[in-house]
Amino acid sequence: MKYSDIALKVLVAKECGLIKTNAQFWTQFSEREKIEEIGLENDGFTKIISTVVQQFTDSSDEGFICAFDEEFPAINQKVKNSDKPYLLFYKGDINLLQDLNKNVAVIGLIDPTAEIEKREIEVVRRLVNSDLVIVSGLAKGCDSIAHKFCVDTNKKTIAILPTQINKISPAVNINLAKDIVSKGGLLLTEYYKESTNRQEAIGRYIKRDRLQAMFSKAVVLIASYRKGEGDSGSRHAIEAANSYGIEKYAMFNEATDINDKQFGLNNDLIALKHSHVNILQQNSIEFIKTIINSNLVKNPDTAPTQLELF
Repeated sequence: MKYSDIALKVLVAKECGLIKTNAQFWTQFSEREKIEEIGLENDGFTKIISTVVQQFTDSSDEGFICAFDEEFPAINQKVKNSDKPYLLFYKGDINLLQDLNKNVAVIGLIDPTAEIEKREIEVVRRLVNSDLVIVSGLAKGCDSIAHKFCVDTNKKTIAILPTQINKISPAVNINLAKDIVSKGGLLLTEYYKESTNRQEAIGRYIKRDRLQAMFSKAVVLIASYRKGEGDSGSRHAIEAANSYGIEKYAMFNEATDINDKQFGLNNDLIALKHSHVNILQQNSIEFIKTIINSNLVKNPDTAPTQLELF
């Protein structure tokens, strides 16, 4: 397991209750010196370290990073402190978070039809052929379709989890998670402990959705129900993308999808001008490829300029 001394101190501070929330970290501990002051010689700290380390395997591709590590990704400047992560656990190639302007989130419902799957695969094919890395949440349905296509075509993909790194949910995707790592991809989570109750577990799925938007330059919605008509978790990622100033696209064909409940959210978002969700069209992926969001660059002054297609 890989981790730096400073990341270990951040983890201990969290486990000891010195850091209780994301917002508290970014307001009170955003200066490295505040964390450096924590000593690890205390017997209580030693016990905590031992307990935490036991949660991981001896695998060299597992580890955790904190906001002070070089490997930690850029955090979009539009993200509020309560949303900003400061500690991430991973398995696989953590370097996939170094250039967020190569990442595109692909999200959708858990029960797509064969026709939706066919259309999604074509979208993902065009994205990865444009040298873009697919980010998704390893859920059933559209998430799995996107990840599996990447695995099957030897492309790297990032799966953001609502669980610990070695407790994959749903269990049916355990082998897919292994394949993602073996093909050079990345599993990522904020959690190293099990949730303590059902409400917390549900909340983790919503929090997972925000990271899909946070670590991508664009979000592509394949298909999703309206709230109350079926699985609608995708709306959380879309809402986060809207807050973070991330480009948003929805797959939608008015001739075939207008009365289809599985495209209910897509329909509504496209109809609402203030949602700023664009229909995914033939030239959209070429445009997505050229997007460079300066808010996703650690040093915006050195960021290349975006190419204009239109």
